[in-house]
Amino acid sequence: MKTWLMLLGTVCLALNTAAQARDILIRNAQVHTLTPQGTLDGTDVLIRDGRIHSVGKSLPAGHAEVIDAQGRILTPGLFGGLSGIGLQEVSLEASTVDDALALQAPPYETQLRPEFDVSVAYNPLSTLVEVSRVEGLTWTMLAPRSAGGGSFLAGQGAAVILDGSFDAVRPDSRSLFVHLGGGMNELSAGSRAAQWMLLEQAVREARSRSTGEHSLMLPTGREVLARYLTNGRVVFHAERAADIRQVLLFSKQHGLHPVIAGGSQAWMLADELAAANVPVVLDALANLPRGFDTLGARLDNAAVLHAAGVRIAFTQFGESHNARKIRQLAGSAVAHGLPHAAALAALTSTPADIFGLGSTQGRIAPGQRADLVLWSGDPLEVTTAAEQVWIAGKVMSMRSRQIELRDRYLQRLREVTPNR
Repeated sequence: MKTWLMLLGTVCLALNTAAQARDILIRNAQVHTLTPQGTLDGTDVLIRDGRIHSVGKSLPAGHAEVIDAQGRILTPGLFGGLSGIGLQEVSLEASTVDDALALQAPPYETQLRPEFDVSVAYNPLSTLVEVSRVEGLTWTMLAPRSAGGGSFLAGQGAAVILDGSFDAVRPDSRSLFVHLGGGMNELSAGSRAAQWMLLEQAVREARSRSTGEHSLMLPTGREVLARYLTNGRVVFHAERAADIRQVLLFSKQHGLHPVIAGGSQAWMLADELAAANVPVVLDALANLPRGFDTLGARLDNAAVLHAAGVRIAFTQFGESHNARKIRQLAGSAVAHGLPHAAALAALTSTPADIFGLGSTQGRIAPGQRADLVLWSGDPLEVTTAAEQVWIAGKVMSMRSRQIELRDRYLQRLREVTPNR
């Protein structure tokens, strides 16, 4: 009897493992590959072992589960922008917000802490993860903020896959974040000129590993910054054209790979950004000045940059709870001159390339992770919904806490008002 039970358990385990590893064939989709192949109508995508095995017409199903897309649009999973998804739960409850460093007001020269890395605080069980995922977002770039008396050199962040797993962080995407401009003056002795003065001193410290009495950084900070001074990726949040131009000069001088975040006035330097191969991660809805740094904001910023050959991606700043609305940014950019294909790339393949993940995601091609979304219509239309999301070939639940709450209270409403 014991032997029979052990055999039965082994068979059940094998069947369960086989079910988890089951191949999936998505048949007859309009596949937006985000590769030179472009968009393929009536095309099949075969998923095997969590990756895209093949893309083509009339692929043999074999033992794969077949899903008939009925001509609907299939895209790579979308980028959630620079966000605090998994680092925030309730914005006004400090104990649930982990994306900023609050220093206790020592002298400015001890405020630089590049070793601060928000990715270690990522919570895959955050409600924001599933809320974002059901809207077609499959990954995001965790970005530290400069807030609450922190540092304008905000720290490090990394990409995370929104699959709900505890090993979601992608260390190969790790980047350093620096916030510049007038809004950072209170963290840099009252002047944006001091921001560059302090950055220059920090570079000298990192390269010499000096440990003087008035050092800007602790030994660990110097070691971290030194790594970024060897072809490291540094995201500079800068809005004003003058600040962006200074980023280009500083990065060229010190061998950095800069990314501009914000860039409200980046269109003024489109040709220079293209020549330097510096990408811009922007909010395509920014069209009104939020301050003196953004006086030149305009809705066709993305279109102007793209036309000049600048790589662009979309984000919302300070909107982690609404990251799912990033498709609206892309749609607005299309309405103001950005080609549709470029807008979709700015949500998929381009951010993957910018943050070093292009070899594994952001496209529908053999060998890529099977992070896919099947849509009810054009993903850049606000009335479109994500019908199914797959991450690494695994079917993701299309339910979230908000959906559960909606259904619960709608049911109670029907019970107390049965005629409504």
